[in-house]
Amino acid sequence: MDRNSTLPREVSKLFYKEERLALFIDGANLYAAARSLGFDIDYKRLRDGFANEGRLVRAFYYTALVEDQEYSPIRPLVDWLDYNGYTMVTKPTKEFTDASGRRKIKGNMDIELAIDVMEMAERVDHILLFSGDGDFRRLVEAVQRKGVRVSVVSTVRSQPPMVADELRRQADNFIELQDLAPSIARVHQHRESSGGPHDHHQAGPTMYDPDERG
Repeated sequence: MDRNSTLPREVSKLFYKEERLALFIDGANLYAAARSLGFDIDYKRLRDGFANEGRLVRAFYYTALVEDQEYSPIRPLVDWLDYNGYTMVTKPTKEFTDASGRRKIKGNMDIELAIDVMEMAERVDHILLFSGDGDFRRLVEAVQRKGVRVSVVSTVRSQPPMVADELRRQADNFIELQDLAPSIARVHQHRESSGGPHDHHQAGPTMYDPDERG
């Protein structure tokens, strides 16, 4: 086993070796949580780490994209993930003007993620939800009624905490993102020794306000 993709012992013990796993990553939410803790995520290490713990059926990554920009800083990450074992779910952002006349962008992916979780619940034993969004509490409850275990990955160590208390309580397990950092953090290298596209813009910028509903 590659020690670089080995999860901490206290996380590893939450899994059964033969169970079918699926990862559901709320891209903006996970990026914000990791940024609040001061590290970038290496998505190859993340995927390999959880693949070592069971039978990884699918890894979904959800993000909205600003379609009309000449260059989107998040595009290198999206392309790399698409070619390296992730199922990408994207949609265009929407621009609107709020009550005070300020232009805002929204690109919420909650519905897409919820539909995929419900569909995959029939095919997996354990779902890993990388989000702290309290709106997912009812989704977690519904999946648990189907006999699927749900672990939530987020952080309570940021200020303020990134995970909603009701979501953390509903989950079968809560995995603190900071505890995963030694196993999934990107190791910053000099630009000239870059190992490929995944070393560039690995975490991806927040292209919209993840708190905007819609």
